[in-house]
Amino acid sequence: MTAPSSSKRVAVIGGGIFGVSSAVHLARLGVHVTLVTEGALASGASGRSLAWLNSARFRSAEYHRLRVIGIDRYRTLASRNEGAAWLRFGGGLTWDADDASNRIAEAYAHEQAMGYDCQLLDAADVAKVTPGINAAAISRQGAIFNPGEGWVDLPSLIDILVQEFKTLGGQVVTHAGKAIVNIKAGRVAGVSTANGTHIEADVVLVATGAAVPEMAKQAGHIIADDTPIALLVKSKPFRPAVRAVLNTPNVALRPTPDGAVVCDSAWSEEELNRGSDGTYAVKDETLRRLLSEASNVLEGNPALELESYHCGPKPVPGDGESVIGPLEDIPGYFVAFSHSGATLGLITGELIAREIVTGEMSSLLANFRPARFAQKSQALAS
Repeated sequence: MTAPSSSKRVAVIGGGIFGVSSAVHLARLGVHVTLVTEGALASGASGRSLAWLNSARFRSAEYHRLRVIGIDRYRTLASRNEGAAWLRFGGGLTWDADDASNRIAEAYAHEQAMGYDCQLLDAADVAKVTPGINAAAISRQGAIFNPGEGWVDLPSLIDILVQEFKTLGGQVVTHAGKAIVNIKAGRVAGVSTANGTHIEADVVLVATGAAVPEMAKQAGHIIADDTPIALLVKSKPFRPAVRAVLNTPNVALRPTPDGAVVCDSAWSEEELNRGSDGTYAVKDETLRRLLSEASNVLEGNPALELESYHCGPKPVPGDGESVIGPLEDIPGYFVAFSHSGATLGLITGELIAREIVTGEMSSLLANFRPARFAQKSQALAS
């Protein structure tokens, strides 16, 4: 079938996976699209994401369904890019601490009930399904292996999608500074940026990561926000044997296309300090401990050396689930805000593009609309 065309002019704000995916899906549908970013492409959360493709642990049925479909889109992409170093499906391995917080058995039961491919393994059995893990680090309650999970290097994917976007006639404006959505007579009219760029548009998609709630607030809409400051550390290349994404009590990690690992953790987020100039101070001890925790879960406990680190806001909606779709009462204003940017990147772009072009709302996104926060606020006020 020939892709439908549209006379709508669409501006997409944000150079991360949500913005770029949405822009290229719109361009595939024949829409005139301008993609505008504050800085460089992939310079925000997408550039410092572990990018674990998964629907592990505890999810609502609706969110699980959307995430599984999101993973499916990556499998299609992988089949079209066989052997690509930036997209791998080596599975995911998760274990909890050996204390009262351990919920591995409960998580396994939940995943089984949802039909999610999972195996509950003793430490001694892990090597039979995935290599490179230090079995001694796994708690006595065992670990869950999800063979269908994987990871993606988002900057690489974004670069590929942007090249396609340009080939389809899309326009890219980078380093434009902060953007605002222009609203005239109650509906979207376009975008203006700090460097003086003005883009006329009938529809604007705000996909600015952690900045989405504040931009929505400027338009009079509430989106609950629980965004932390996160740290992603990359080791120097050492050709690890590990293939799976690891989610463990003190560190989460995955391999990289160039033979290193990247890692993050919840505890390291608490050790970041923001200066008055907006930059973040990271203690050397935090970096050393994070690499040490990564070494501890890897077979042979390799000596990991620091190559680089990045820190900044990690988008997390207040209720933990994605916020995707139009703002009520402002025709043409769409948002995309989620903690699951990597897993949902492709499917979100596909569904938003279709909604913008056809006006038909996807049932897959029914539970994730921005209006749910307004409904909660009204209920509290009554």
